Amino acid sequence: QVQLVESGGGLVQVGDSLRLSCIASGLPFSSYGMGWFRQAPGKEREFVAAIAWGDGDTKYADSVKGRFTISRDDAKNTVYLQMNSLKPEDTGIYYCAGERYGQGYDNSDLYDYWGQGTQVAVSS
Repeated sequence: QVQLVESGGGLVQVGDSLRLSCIASGLPFSSYGMGWFRQAPGKEREFVAAIAWGDGDTKYADSVKGRFTISRDDAKNTVYLQMNSLKPEDTGIYYCAGERYGQGYDNSDLYDYWGQGTQVAVSS
């Protein structure tokens, strides 16, 4: 049974940092592409960042480039999202996702497994 479990969300102030973690089980993590998506209240889910298998080629949404960093630790079956200089528009539920092709896509339709999400709220 595949499980993706996110943690690290919370309520922070503008300009603060958070690190989200997602621990995967039940899948060959090192060969999977992993992504982070988010959904703000009243909005559709959107791509945030993704990382491919192996050399870990990364992709970012324009809105988070230079502020967020995605990384992975295959020994721990964990993917991280370091979020710096947080803004109110970063508020939302953050979801971790895994896709079997290992490419780290920015299209949520290409992901096979999803976590339950962790809430991030940035207060001004």
